[in-house]
Amino acid sequence: MFKPLTDSWKLLSLPKRPAAARAAPGPPSDAERTRQAAAVLRELGTPLLIHQPSYSMVNRWIETDGLLDAAQEEGFGVIGFTALAQGLLTGRYLDGVPADSRAAQGTSFDTGWLSEEMPHRLRALNDIAARRGQTLARIALAWALRDGRVTSLVIGASRAEQLEQNVAALQNLDFSGGELAEIDKYAGDGGVDLWQDARLGSLR
Repeated sequence: MFKPLTDSWKLLSLPKRPAAARAAPGPPSDAERTRQAAAVLRELGTPLLIHQPSYSMVNRWIETDGLLDAAQEEGFGVIGFTALAQGLLTGRYLDGVPADSRAAQGTSFDTGWLSEEMPHRLRALNDIAARRGQTLARIALAWALRDGRVTSLVIGASRAEQLEQNVAALQNLDFSGGELAEIDKYAGDGGVDLWQDARLGSLR
């Protein structure tokens, strides 16, 4: 059970709170709950500044749920995380499962994501990326930033090389209408929304 929103946010509005706490990050929630949280925070005098949802080419719920519209209406930023879908969009799974991959190690990667059609979709996206002079990972990051309401992304890297490769996505952020239409043919729900239950308040 989740506490009422007022209970969850009242501590941020205590008279003795530090100045740095006079603004708040958003809750892990859908558009409706986020609008409710924004209203509560306004009443408490603590503005909602950011929401950090999961978002990627294969996890597009923030588009269909209306969260991006809520961000524009309420004036908060969206900082997407898992833009590489737990490694699915890094290019490592174009031709199967590498022995040293998350999927092979059974850690944070569900092999069920590699459905019969997923490798085909990944290879198609990789082909689009190649025509743009990008890797699959770079196009995935650039694509996630194409909407101005997504203000930034949280990316993870275990090596400096990975970080440099990811940052290189900033070198080509522009997409033509044709490119976006082609990407839409292959970028869709891939069952990788690991936080859906938490977002909807249905955890047990």
